[in-house]
Amino acid sequence: MKPLKLAVVSAGLSQPSSTRLLGDRLAEATERLLAGRDRPVEVRVVELRGLAVDIANNLVTGFPGATLREAIEAVTEADGVIAVTPIFTASYSGLFKSFFDVIGNTALAGKPVLIAATGGTARHSLALEHALRPLFSYLRALVVPTAVYAASEDWGTGGDARTDGLATRVTRAAGELADLMAGRPAAPEPVETVIPFEQQLAALRP
Repeated sequence: MKPLKLAVVSAGLSQPSSTRLLGDRLAEATERLLAGRDRPVEVRVVELRGLAVDIANNLVTGFPGATLREAIEAVTEADGVIAVTPIFTASYSGLFKSFFDVIGNTALAGKPVLIAATGGTARHSLALEHALRPLFSYLRALVVPTAVYAASEDWGTGGDARTDGLATRVTRAAGELADLMAGRPAAPEPVETVIPFEQQLAALRP
């Protein structure tokens, strides 16, 4: 069976990054759950930190460079996307938003997306619902019900009587993404359309 494609978009700025770590944990859980259904997965990680200049140039010129184009294709051709951002000033990072600004408005339509974020304190967790979920709803993606937020104190904890631990939330969200991906046919291989030179020349004639 043709492998499903899973793209992980990480907007972490530091190295190592807790944002990338959360993305990796979500990807591993999703891959494991799909493997249990005999659905192989190819995971592609898109680190926005190294694409910042390319993204800015694309916003100014309207044309992506080769590296940015490959990153955009990894996301738009995926069967599922995990999008993770650090929270700055109660919202997603500017780099995160700029990347999705250069992707076509219809490119994520119907695509399963798991949203996640990291931050210093739990009080920023609502940014997932008032910032990230509306963004991907506008792009007409299928956003999974469970969004995963990881504050500094969440790493290595098991939760308490009122809240689930991070590992539980990761597993639940990954399960929801795996359900949506398993229900989709694998994304077709891109086919490059070649327009004959005569046809291109004819289009330029008055």
